[in-house]
Amino acid sequence: MKSLKEIYKIGPGPSSSHTLAVQRACLLYKEHHADLKRVEVELFDSLAFTAEGHHTFEIIRSSFKDIEVSISKTLDKWRHPYATAFDINGYDEHNEHLSLWEVASIGGGSIRIIDHDFGFEDEIYPHQHFDEVKAFVTEHNMNLFEYVLHFEPNIVEYMEQIVNQMLTTVKTGLSASGLLPGRLKVPRVSNDLLMRANNTSDKPQRDRLNLMAYAYAASEENASGGICVTAPTLGASGSIAGLVYHYYHNLNFSKAKIIEGLCVGGIFANVIKTNATLAGSEGGCQAEIGSACAMASAMITHLNGANLKSIEYAAEIGIEHHLGLTCDPIGGYVIIPCIERNAVALLRSFDAALLAEQMSEIRTNKITFDSVVRTMNYTGKMIIKELRETSLGGLATEVVFDSED
Repeated sequence: MKSLKEIYKIGPGPSSSHTLAVQRACLLYKEHHADLKRVEVELFDSLAFTAEGHHTFEIIRSSFKDIEVSISKTLDKWRHPYATAFDINGYDEHNEHLSLWEVASIGGGSIRIIDHDFGFEDEIYPHQHFDEVKAFVTEHNMNLFEYVLHFEPNIVEYMEQIVNQMLTTVKTGLSASGLLPGRLKVPRVSNDLLMRANNTSDKPQRDRLNLMAYAYAASEENASGGICVTAPTLGASGSIAGLVYHYYHNLNFSKAKIIEGLCVGGIFANVIKTNATLAGSEGGCQAEIGSACAMASAMITHLNGANLKSIEYAAEIGIEHHLGLTCDPIGGYVIIPCIERNAVALLRSFDAALLAEQMSEIRTNKITFDSVVRTMNYTGKMIIKELRETSLGGLATEVVFDSED
């Protein structure tokens, strides 16, 4: 498995695959071509279908600042196995071709550049499946956070940046107002939810309203193109960011302890990424918000001091009950149903943690995390392309924009 830095990444919304990954590739291309004067970018697959709603055009142009840019879309070319792909062709001042980069956006802001190796995909962890992780930590009498430190001893400093950005993202979102960008004309509501939380004397309800407000705040920032953290993607970033904000501000957990939880949750995302996918364009929204729920469930259970069996059980519950979830954003915007799903997944993660901790004392779970990931991978392949971040089917077809919109 790769570094947790490929799970948690800081960058601009609204989509890790369509903005952050594209930005990474474009900036890298620019860095490696000092004589670049003109670029042609061709978008394929999910990128071509949802570029407008995902702000892909803007991120390309801003990445190639002061360079002539032309962008085209090819809507009838599906590049198996990459559902989100694009080409970059660069030219110098004499219009001489510099090179072609075939780029695959593989989920969560990660990229693969065909026939080029920039170290993104270096293997950091020797294990591929959670059963292997479990055997290793059991043999060496360590917990999952210690497992991360064993293979990434310098990860804590990086994770401090991640925690700080998540806190900033939620705080910024809570203080913002107005309409979210795009033709949907959806207003921001996180501050309204926060005020409702502050005005209720029912503590359980107040806690849940706070969680909703935090998840909405981060997700609304993402939808607005703000700086967010992939967890494991930008479209699903609100759940973990909201959880971090809650643990820090409401439960008074230290940043060091929160980092522990994030690292534990990151292991489960890493297993999913290695054996299935985190990309909605490849596996539907089960890959994004389902993975986020699994991460949050594991994080909560770890911070509760539960054992390894309960942590795995919680993560398994988190993903299992999102199996088959489609990715059909209306208009290609990461707004409906994306923002609401972040809040729902965060609430469900607490239920998953509670259920796992109690059920682990009653009986042994017959379903392992690895078995659910295999099922998720199979299920994602069965979801038709119209329901995998193309906005060609499902809920995305239920809203028709007026011509003046």
